[in-house]
Amino acid sequence: MTEYLVPTKDAEAEFVEKRSRFLSHVFLVNTEDEALARLKQMRETYWDATHNVYAYIIRDGATRFSDDGEPGGTAGMPVLQVLQREGMFNILCVVTRYFGGTLLGAGGLVRAYAHSAKLGLDAAGRSIKQVWTRVLLPCPYSWYERVKLEIPAFGGVIDQTDFGAEVTLELLLPKKQAEPFLSRIFDLSSGTIEGLPGEDEYRAFPVGQEA
Repeated sequence: MTEYLVPTKDAEAEFVEKRSRFLSHVFLVNTEDEALARLKQMRETYWDATHNVYAYIIRDGATRFSDDGEPGGTAGMPVLQVLQREGMFNILCVVTRYFGGTLLGAGGLVRAYAHSAKLGLDAAGRSIKQVWTRVLLPCPYSWYERVKLEIPAFGGVIDQTDFGAEVTLELLLPKKQAEPFLSRIFDLSSGTIEGLPGEDEYRAFPVGQEA
């Protein structure tokens, strides 16, 4: 797998269902040790909660979940399924529940935990992590606006812009799109604009920003 989705940032969300309070926390974690450290932190912070349900998926690593005392299959698995359905990796989601006095039933628990996980994930956002090629692109001012329109069409982002005698753009393009982009700009400008591909790097950008 050369590209995959990760959380854009750590985030939290909350909702109430029949007086039970559900707090979801989503973290970007790169190793299982990081996930376990974050989980320990959540358990210590919310030591008085009725349940601290969790699920995490580490790319090329472990996938784990726990109902933390809720009926089997009603809590941790629904949280995990949300993460899997969204195609997420390197993610930990902890859903903390403060019992409100009204039983939700098995179906109600499944829906509540899944909804809480989705709220946390939406708050965290989704970033695509993949191999990017850094491209240096000197550009005459007369072509600047036209070139800017082509960059997102190839999934690229502008990392830096230098306004000197001409505009110098430092771009990041998905590796597979770098050569097609450079060919397009070269042909579009009748050979007057020629970019210089540089090193590849593995980075994440929010979904939509890279497009």
